[in-house]
Amino acid sequence: MTHFSTVKRVIALAGAGAMLFSVAACGGGTASGGGKTTLKFAAFEGGYGADMYKEVVAAYEKLNPDVKIELTTSKKIEDEITPGMKAGNYPDIVELGQGSTSGLTETLLKDKAIEDVTDVLDMKVPGENKTVKDKLVDGVIGLYTNPYGGDKTYLMPMYYSPSGLVYNKTLLEQNGWKMPTTWDEMFKLGDEAKAKGISLFTYPTAGYFDAFFNALLADIGGDQFYQDVMTYKKDVWKTDEAKEALETTYKLVTEYLNPDTVGYANAQDFTKNQQSILDGKSLFMPNGTWIVNEMKDAPRTSGFEWGFAPVPTVKNGGTRYINTTIEAVWIPAKAKNKEAAKKFMAYLYSDEAASIFAKTGAIQPIKGNTDDLASDMKVFYDAYNEDNVKAVAGSFSATATVEGKNIKDDLYNAVDSVAYGKTTLQQWQDKLNETSNALNAAAKQ
Repeated sequence: MTHFSTVKRVIALAGAGAMLFSVAACGGGTASGGGKTTLKFAAFEGGYGADMYKEVVAAYEKLNPDVKIELTTSKKIEDEITPGMKAGNYPDIVELGQGSTSGLTETLLKDKAIEDVTDVLDMKVPGENKTVKDKLVDGVIGLYTNPYGGDKTYLMPMYYSPSGLVYNKTLLEQNGWKMPTTWDEMFKLGDEAKAKGISLFTYPTAGYFDAFFNALLADIGGDQFYQDVMTYKKDVWKTDEAKEALETTYKLVTEYLNPDTVGYANAQDFTKNQQSILDGKSLFMPNGTWIVNEMKDAPRTSGFEWGFAPVPTVKNGGTRYINTTIEAVWIPAKAKNKEAAKKFMAYLYSDEAASIFAKTGAIQPIKGNTDDLASDMKVFYDAYNEDNVKAVAGSFSATATVEGKNIKDDLYNAVDSVAYGKTTLQQWQDKLNETSNALNAAAKQ
């Protein structure tokens, strides 16, 4: 398995409130005054902020004076654009990965309402001589970008980042602790940390467990088992491998979790769980590169230094996996300016655009794009180079909607209930298997 043989959604960073920016006056048609084409660009404002989009829009308009871009950014961009889409008023291009609370991207994929953008891969990047495909990291086009299988691309990979266990390197060093590579070592460290009043684990919200579970499932069962889970193989959650993954997680969140975690694991308070890492109250949390920028102004213990590690393996000498998070950019099938949107999409992979994005830590899957990162960001990407470490990516495959069945809710969001003791290990496993089998049937329709 190469580092990017299959690739995955982005962890949506939920936040309260919405911030809207309008760049260039715009009407509702395909052109504005002077014959200029107007593009409507809607982008999710995650931990990287919104200013980078304004800069990229300004740079593209300078390169293409006959194009104006109406930009809308929001922490809840799906809530901003959904009402208009229901009324037939679609953005021309959208930056929003899978995994948002509303599941908008997944819903549109299920409805076959996202445009085929395979041809963008062969387009020359505006202002450059290389094609988009030439610039992309090898293997980044895969299960995530081609959600129906085959060679047609619908989601272009906008940013990529490793997500795994984030921690304070200094805290481990001060206590003489080594980063555990196996779960036996992890739980042993948890007992030692507990004796000093430090919790082994916390999580921002339960949604962050996608990164955790992707790595754990791949480690326990290997590549084929991981694919079986993602494609809803019948009774896959009854297997010994699935049970071991759930048992390991159950032990982690019922015996070693910071007791304040579940109370803060929501869109308004999740940064308090992240703060417990900076305050030295918890050792590890699942997270990704965006945490550096998101918490850049937060107080922290003396000498704090970001650390990042793959999820531990269940066996000595086993492969540790790093979930690779992808944020996507796509074009609605009912967009009015598809060709102009594709040209702008190609520009998003230019050196000029990549430089603007990288300033905030939004790293695109462009070859050589991580060479000059600052040390607090580079530590995340350097983890790919450790011994016995591989990337895992990909998302649950799209199926027809099954009322009342949501595999992500039953796997990730259920962790809150498990941690509280409201859901038993057996109930968790049974519910997952029931939902997975229902989606297996829907996939065959």
